[in-house]
Amino acid sequence: MPHFFHHLGLAAPLIQAPMAGAQDHRLAAAVCHSGGLGSLPAAMLSPTALHAELQALQAATSAPFNVNFFCHVSPTPDTERQARWHQALAPYYREAGLDGDNIPSGPGRVPFNHDSADVLEVFRPAVVSFHFGLPAPDLLARVKSWGSRVLSSATTVQEALWLEAQGADAVIAQGLEAGGHRGMFLTDDLSTQLGTFALLPQIVHAVNVPVIAAGGIATAGGVAAAKALGAAGVQIGTAYLCSHEATTSALHRTALQSSAAQHTALTRLFSGRPARGIVNRLMRELGPLGEQAPAFPLATAGIAPLRAAAEARGSSDFTPLWSGQNATGARSLSAAEITHDFVNAWLKVA
Repeated sequence: MPHFFHHLGLAAPLIQAPMAGAQDHRLAAAVCHSGGLGSLPAAMLSPTALHAELQALQAATSAPFNVNFFCHVSPTPDTERQARWHQALAPYYREAGLDGDNIPSGPGRVPFNHDSADVLEVFRPAVVSFHFGLPAPDLLARVKSWGSRVLSSATTVQEALWLEAQGADAVIAQGLEAGGHRGMFLTDDLSTQLGTFALLPQIVHAVNVPVIAAGGIATAGGVAAAKALGAAGVQIGTAYLCSHEATTSALHRTALQSSAAQHTALTRLFSGRPARGIVNRLMRELGPLGEQAPAFPLATAGIAPLRAAAEARGSSDFTPLWSGQNATGARSLSAAEITHDFVNAWLKVA
């Protein structure tokens, strides 16, 4: 295994993708126990909640783990755009019997900051990963000063080169197939986004740090293909969403294991930033990339009451059903069984 993975003592260079809203420390611990690198998503955790989750994770496993943060720039609220967003959602509020004039607003997700770093420093995880680039140089220096290895996602060759230049120890090549938020940060142009097996060899050729393949890898064949194209490891997300340890809702699990999962799309509607999920009513009716949504992460607050009301009726019409393009691996198994399958797949490839 390349140097990035040497000190981690993994059975194979397999990373469980951090999936905010669909997991807690239990999934990460189960993957760690099974020879992979478990990941804890921290993008939606307050410092207090982060401390509690890290304590629980450290108590559950002595193996190394990854903690993931978003490092977006918090937007300045735009009252005109917010008004357009509420106008677009108004018919849905009326249908649900909600008062559209009293919908709270709020950030939903806070980027990595010194408050989070203060909590993290106590635990000094083996790996800290980021989405949407890297944090400010002083924050990045803090993380690296503890001996933590730094990972971040690249969706283009240019982003990979930037991450390497800024000090990332390895780069995740996030293909267009990947579920959840695109890690893109140097451009908003979706036409620059490539599929995993087009992007991966280009990034491998361009950078000198290990490259980890992510997006659409759901089977042993996908693992073999990634390794053949130069990947130093693989990151798996969607395949864990129906695991016993995931906190994925019953509605989301049902969608993942139905024919609906064959139709995913990138959408800005749930957060304000492109993210891949199973197409549902909101995406169909407003258009998945509707420009009405305010900047990330301000769109979330407007959707939240609609989501709660629909889910109470057993409907996922307003739920972000995050999924990659290949949900065939989303099986109702233990995380250990899923991890062992992928570890064995990696080890079988020469």
